[in-house]
Amino acid sequence: MAVLTLVSLRWSLRTALFPLAAVWIAVGLLCAEVQPAAPTQHALKAYADGLSRQVRGRVVRVRELAPQQKSSDEDKEGGWWPEKEADEEAATVGALSVDIEVDSVEEVTPDIAWMAPVQGGVRINVIPDKLPNAAVSSTLPTLHCGDLVQAPMRMKVAEYYRDPGAWQYADYLLAQGIGTHASVRSSKLSVLNPANTMTSDRAAQWQCRIFAAQSWASGRVLGYVHSRANRSLPSVLRLSPDDAGMLNAMLFGDRAGLNKSQRVGFERTGSFHLFVVSGMHVGLLAGIVFWLARRLKLRDWLATLLTIALTFGYALLTGFGAPVQRALFMTAVFLLARLLSRDRNVLNALGAAAMAVLVLSPDALFEASFQMTFLAIIAIGGIAIPLGERSFLPYARAAENLWDKWIDASLPPPVAQFRLMLRIGSEAVANVLGHWSRGLLPAIIRYSLWALELSLIGVVAELVMVLPMAVYFHRATMFAVPTNMLSVPLVAILAPTAVVTFCASLLSPWAALLPGALTALLLHGVTGVIGRVSAVHAADLRVPAPAWWIALLAVAAWAFCCWAVRRSRGGAWVTVVLLPLVALIVLWPERAIVSPGKLEVTAIDVGQGDSIFLVSPDGATMLIDAGGPVGGVTEAAEATSRFDVGEEVVSPYLWSRRFRHLDVLALSHAHSDHMGGMPAVMRNFRPRELWVSIDPNSESYRELLTEANELGVIVRHFYAGAQFAWGGTQVTVLAPETGYTNSGEPINNDSLVMRMQYGDASVLLEGDAEAPSERAMLAHGRVAAVTLLKVGHHGSRTSTTQEFLSAASPKAAVVSVGKGNTFGHPRYEVIERITEARAKLYRTDEFGLTTFLLGRAGEIRELVDASNP
Repeated sequence: MAVLTLVSLRWSLRTALFPLAAVWIAVGLLCAEVQPAAPTQHALKAYADGLSRQVRGRVVRVRELAPQQKSSDEDKEGGWWPEKEADEEAATVGALSVDIEVDSVEEVTPDIAWMAPVQGGVRINVIPDKLPNAAVSSTLPTLHCGDLVQAPMRMKVAEYYRDPGAWQYADYLLAQGIGTHASVRSSKLSVLNPANTMTSDRAAQWQCRIFAAQSWASGRVLGYVHSRANRSLPSVLRLSPDDAGMLNAMLFGDRAGLNKSQRVGFERTGSFHLFVVSGMHVGLLAGIVFWLARRLKLRDWLATLLTIALTFGYALLTGFGAPVQRALFMTAVFLLARLLSRDRNVLNALGAAAMAVLVLSPDALFEASFQMTFLAIIAIGGIAIPLGERSFLPYARAAENLWDKWIDASLPPPVAQFRLMLRIGSEAVANVLGHWSRGLLPAIIRYSLWALELSLIGVVAELVMVLPMAVYFHRATMFAVPTNMLSVPLVAILAPTAVVTFCASLLSPWAALLPGALTALLLHGVTGVIGRVSAVHAADLRVPAPAWWIALLAVAAWAFCCWAVRRSRGGAWVTVVLLPLVALIVLWPERAIVSPGKLEVTAIDVGQGDSIFLVSPDGATMLIDAGGPVGGVTEAAEATSRFDVGEEVVSPYLWSRRFRHLDVLALSHAHSDHMGGMPAVMRNFRPRELWVSIDPNSESYRELLTEANELGVIVRHFYAGAQFAWGGTQVTVLAPETGYTNSGEPINNDSLVMRMQYGDASVLLEGDAEAPSERAMLAHGRVAAVTLLKVGHHGSRTSTTQEFLSAASPKAAVVSVGKGNTFGHPRYEVIERITEARAKLYRTDEFGLTTFLLGRAGEIRELVDASNP
């Protein structure tokens, strides 16, 4: 192929492009083949068996976890796992999140124990000690990067959700070199050797230093926020801890301080890239450094090298993430091309950056950030700018140096005529307003056309980004263009102002007072704009990913546009028509994947929680519960603000089935492991009705009802005895009893229990109902034989009594439960009862997402392990 390429070069450059592309593809496949596979850490995970073992290794990262507000909506059942109590204490007083590069783990046998060499990473929560008076100490140890530490711990493997499209925390940890996690009391942690000797792994050394620098920089920003100087300012000029979280994410790539509401607002408006370190921030820094170097009269080569060096240092400080790498490579190519007097073509720089990134990491080709970055630049440099050159950009340049008439001779006649008319208009304005206004009209036209260019770039970029946004984020950001047009100029001023504030704070908080006040004013302006736009319900349209052939069609159409817009004016008009048409095709609704004539019951794998999806024979849809947190401190600071089981697990599964809306959202009861994901699901799928039982004293529950009211969702309360038709089935409510109330915190016996009948097939959905509720249902004769039973309370010993199970007499039973959960669910005695009843038992911790298809004649078919019907 290489020989063919060389031969083709003798005939035509264009002919040689095809074999050259084939050569690069072959080289890329070879690089991907020889690239070392990412370590799976199976050896370390084998020790996550529930035993307490000594683990030794070096500290590679230390972060503080802020205290979290304890929810009253948690299941109060005691757990058997010894660290459950410690985790709950850590949630109230905070903890240290420490990443350990493990070198050995204790091997335990009945006769002897020794330290076996094992490679891997463990993330531990270092928790304050419990004092003799039952109080919890607020003191935590001081750890440094490189410390050799040892502690006894029960390692656990992160939850893995076996659902299509689900975001996996386990993969997120593994990408950071972490295979297991654990909790450790601070007194149990021993520092064997301070950080005077580092690990022999140079990559780990650099990573450790980068993390330490990030933490130091973030701490300095927080130090200014808590200083008396900042607190003395009025609120509009004062930086808050939430503001510090945004600044640390924007400047240093530390997202630990970003709260969930901030992230949602940025994501809904398509402006999240403004507040994380991205190519824009790298380019902005490089531009400022290069401009200052030129103003200081430095030679071109010195200014170029200085800019690249400082930009590289900043990229390292931010963690050297994939978007930063690409921006750094493109900046370097662009500046070197300028230095060598070569054509500074955006697409050439893009291609060079792409090759550099893929040589370092061929797997980056399949990453969302890689694809989105290059699609955005192709949209701008390959389509938007050529469109502007075909239309108004020559006139924008013509408005410059208007009184230099020699320029007219080198311009096309229409542009030269435009300059002549503009001079005549400027003279007319000067005759009325005076000589000072002679440049007013050209300036207005010039800046108006530049604004039009920005609008064109924004529109084209958003039309192209429709595909990756739908595939990776299931979003169609309707107001991204106006939001970014308002926010980007402010951020362009905010970023350097924030850098000045940070540098001044190193001297004294009082020295940072003025730039800090300006930073706060700009930041509050940006967040105010984003907050108002994100509050509009139409700002965020959630969509399923399009079919694969539609994605290929879109990519082919964009490639054609890049070619056509350069060929002729007619090609430009074709591009103008084709871009919105392709975006419309990507977003066009497709038929949902269902099984007509069957009652579908799907137990979604949400870990230690409940989420049951039903599709009626007529195609009506209902989601009962949406999983959620069980309590305890979050293991990773970044995940604290990011993970939402409704957004990351339940919704992606529904989108994978191409559903856009739900008919009914039902809440069994207001515990967080059932209700936690509901707000996200409600926003994403806008159900017509919300079914609930009673109204307990729960702030989260009241917030859910408030959001339902704002979205126009009809809230319906049901009690035992209610019967009605739904989607070709007959629904009977079995609990709670009419007149039952609970003015206190939510409890399991609040559960809404329903039986759904379709011909001779039926399903009993028990929620978390316990023995008292089951006895009431039996006493009123409401429990009859069913085809399928959703086991109550995750298989707890407090539910599924022998009498209740005998009356229900199911053919199959499913229990929604988390793998290795701290409650010991499902309990052995419950499993034994179901086995003795000759019912098939399905567990989401073993089978993952499990679907049951019930026919009118009473037959049942099971599809397990994340299968779709």
